[in-house]
Amino acid sequence: MKEKPISTVNESSYECTITVDCAIFGFQEDELKLLLVKRAVEPYKDFWLLPGGTMEEGKTVEEAMNRVLYSLTGIHGIHHEQVGCYSAVDRHPVKRAVTISFYALIKPENHPVIAKNYISDVKWYPLEEIPQLGFDHDQIFKDALVKLRENLQRKLLFGELLPEKFTLKELQDLYESILGETLDRRNFRKKMLQMELLQPTNEKKAGVRGGPELYRIKK
Repeated sequence: MKEKPISTVNESSYECTITVDCAIFGFQEDELKLLLVKRAVEPYKDFWLLPGGTMEEGKTVEEAMNRVLYSLTGIHGIHHEQVGCYSAVDRHPVKRAVTISFYALIKPENHPVIAKNYISDVKWYPLEEIPQLGFDHDQIFKDALVKLRENLQRKLLFGELLPEKFTLKELQDLYESILGETLDRRNFRKKMLQMELLQPTNEKKAGVRGGPELYRIKK
């Protein structure tokens, strides 16, 4: 039986843009928030989005993410982790675009933001108040939140949210705020100590009844 020829694509006429998007979570006023930017140009003009942009030639996706964050919001020098790749053919209404997504966890008061370039506004939104986002950023945000919570279950990844020395209660309060659930005190403490990621400081927290012990994250 004669095989059918494999169809080919004219590579010279095929263009695909690689972009980066970042879900930046901030812990502020005892709740988890998401940083959003309002787009000032079409497509999706006046829609709220995750900060994102195009990867330039000769750059890695990590370098592109750092550049985009600074150029749109003024944020720089933060740790971010990769979430996934989004390549749906129709995810961008004008062109073929594949995006690599990241998430970051920061303390908002340490990073003043300002809307720049094609962004008309930038704002921290509580998770329960997030509006409908442009492009496929609703899905990217949700996936990033799942990744963040999964990482909290496996390792202590708090960015800059914790002070250098903290009590187990302060650690549990932070966990509960990010996970959105109440944790059993005894089980939580047992699990944290078994992870061997905490180091006792042999110091007590001053001004707190009972003088709870202070810990730090092992380097």
